[in-house]
Amino acid sequence: MPRSFNFAGIGFVVAGEAALYWPSQQALLVADLHLEKGSAFASHGQMLPPYDSLATLEAIEKLVAAFTPQTLYCLGDNFHDSDGENRLGGAAADLLKTLTHACDWVWIVGNHDPDIGAQWGGRIAAECRVGSIDLRHEAAAAPTTPEISGHYHPKFRQQLRGRMVSRRCILKSATRMILPSFGAYTGGLDVTDPAFAPLWQGSEDSVEALVPTTARLLRFPLSV
Repeated sequence: MPRSFNFAGIGFVVAGEAALYWPSQQALLVADLHLEKGSAFASHGQMLPPYDSLATLEAIEKLVAAFTPQTLYCLGDNFHDSDGENRLGGAAADLLKTLTHACDWVWIVGNHDPDIGAQWGGRIAAECRVGSIDLRHEAAAAPTTPEISGHYHPKFRQQLRGRMVSRRCILKSATRMILPSFGAYTGGLDVTDPAFAPLWQGSEDSVEALVPTTARLLRFPLSV
C-alpha cells in the first residue's frame, strides 16, 4: 500500500490525514482529539463556531467505517479540559456513544484530561502495551521499548512555489513514533521546534517526518 510503512518491524498504514491503522492488531490509533476546545475558548470570550467536536468525531466515524477496527486507542488529551465531558452534548454526544460501542474503545489519559471518566463508554488507561509497543500520551524520557505517543501535535512546514505549506505529520525514529493531533481545532508544532530536541538527545537514531498525501506517504529526513 502506498501509505504504509514499518516501525519496530511492524507494518502500519496512515489512515486519513492524522490517524494510524495497525493491521496485525486490527487497531486504529488517534491522538489529541481535544473535544470541546471550541466551547472552552467561548467560555473565555473567544468565540469559535461550536462544531469542532462533531467534526472530529465524524472524521473518526469515517475511519471506523473504512477500516472496521476491533480496537480504537485515543492517545490522550481526548477532551480539551477536565470539564469538556460535561459540555459535550447534542449530535456529538450521541455519535461518541455510538462510536465507543462500535469497537473496543480505549481512552489513554492526557495532561489536558487527567480526570476523564467512563460516562461515554470505553475503558481508561494511563498507558498500555500492545504487542511489543507501548502506547502513551507523552513520549517517555528514555523508553526501553518502542513507543507511540501524541502530545506534541507535530507539523511539517516547507516552502513550496513561493508560499509556506504546513501539513500534519508523523515523527518516526527507530524507537519512537509521535502522532499528529486529530482534533478539528488543534494547532501544530513545527518539527524543528526546540521542544522536540530532548526526545532525540543521546540517540543515534535517524528521524523522519512522514507526511501523508491523498495518494502516498512523503518522507523527509530531519536533522536532530
